[in-house]
Amino acid sequence: MDGRDLLAERFEEHRPHLKAVAYRMLGSLSEAEDAVQESWLKLSRADSEAVRNLGGWLTTVVGRICLDLLRSRQQRGEQSLDVPATYVPDPQVSALPGRSGTADPEEAALLTDSVGLALLVVLDTLGPAERLAFVLHDMFAVPFEDIAPIVERAPAATRQLASRARRRVRDAAPVPDPDRARQREVVEAFLAAARGGEFDALLELLDPDVVLRADGGEVAGLSRLVRGAQEVVAGARSFATVALSTHLVLVNGRVGQMAVVNGKPFSVGEFTVRDGRIVEINILADHDRLAALLDADTLAAVTGEATD
Repeated sequence: MDGRDLLAERFEEHRPHLKAVAYRMLGSLSEAEDAVQESWLKLSRADSEAVRNLGGWLTTVVGRICLDLLRSRQQRGEQSLDVPATYVPDPQVSALPGRSGTADPEEAALLTDSVGLALLVVLDTLGPAERLAFVLHDMFAVPFEDIAPIVERAPAATRQLASRARRRVRDAAPVPDPDRARQREVVEAFLAAARGGEFDALLELLDPDVVLRADGGEVAGLSRLVRGAQEVVAGARSFATVALSTHLVLVNGRVGQMAVVNGKPFSVGEFTVRDGRIVEINILADHDRLAALLDADTLAAVTGEATD
């Protein structure tokens, strides 16, 4: 094995971690993969023998790449405060444990310490530097002294960036119940009530201040932001038909649903459950994005139907 092959092997050991960092920074699985690949190109051109802490070096490089991408988005009006209120980041979907199919190592790493769509939605409202400081420090324990050069600020100022982001996240992102069995119980009850048109039962399962966010992409009328249990239930009639074709899945490590119509993904929904009630629902119904995110193997693992 020559030096380049050995370097590539060492890089692959860090790939799952790097993709997890990039996904939290960007909320896009394809862009996260591109950022990780760019970090490999930078490593392959660098003097790797001078890199004493490869994991730390790569994390810093990926962070810088993601920061540049976020700033580019902001300049195009696609990021931070300009992001549509109905935008839902890319979901990470896999079959529930016990179903056919197993997660690949990268997917498993993302799910081990998963971040929910509700949190990613809040992260999208942060400025690029705030997001970088919060993600690297609070989620991956990178010291502020290492983050400061990336955002071109002093360590004390970088600490303030993370502190502001932390307050925003604490105020806006609901903390879910970590008990997956309890999550499943509530989600199953919600789907059963939706299928049966049992609107009183739906009200009992929803927090009074529940938020429902649906992202339908470019299709007019599909995207909406609904607040309050009564308002969510009022729109549940349109969900009843789709609920008949739903399957329970893991969405970013939480129990959620995927609707499959005519063999194609129709929607993916994440439910944030707290104290036995649903406090937030994020639904991606952008069929173009779903087609790109969900391959035939994932659909087969979720539905239990063999691929051709």
